[in-house]
Amino acid sequence: MVQGKSISNVMENCLKVAAGIILKGDKLLIAKRPNNKHQGGLWEFPGGKVESNETNLQALKRELKEEINLDIKQANLYQEIQFNYPDKNVHLYFFMVTDFSGDAKGLEGQEIRWVAVSELDKYSFPDANQEIVKMLLA
Repeated sequence: MVQGKSISNVMENCLKVAAGIILKGDKLLIAKRPNNKHQGGLWEFPGGKVESNETNLQALKRELKEEINLDIKQANLYQEIQFNYPDKNVHLYFFMVTDFSGDAKGLEGQEIRWVAVSELDKYSFPDANQEIVKMLLA
């Protein structure tokens, strides 16, 4: 049992998300979540939901094109994290993106920033992203 639910229910209700750790030189791209969304107002590694008909990598490529105008050429799975919020269970697939084309823009009105890896701890991230932030800072 996990928080009063059977394991099968948790897996059925688990949201799969692909996110990109997008590197350009010594900086990486972060995006601010819209205030009206889950964990709104916090910074995150861009990405989005994995649809039932696509792989995690296909979802990453689609989401990054739709949301920030980048075409991903090379990305490798960096870390998987399962995280249970009180209102939502997520399974995150973080990809290290090392080759891409396009100019990053917040196509859905979200603020985006290129930040030095060493400055990540100056930004507030959702709890599910904290392990990745710590790994990148190490």
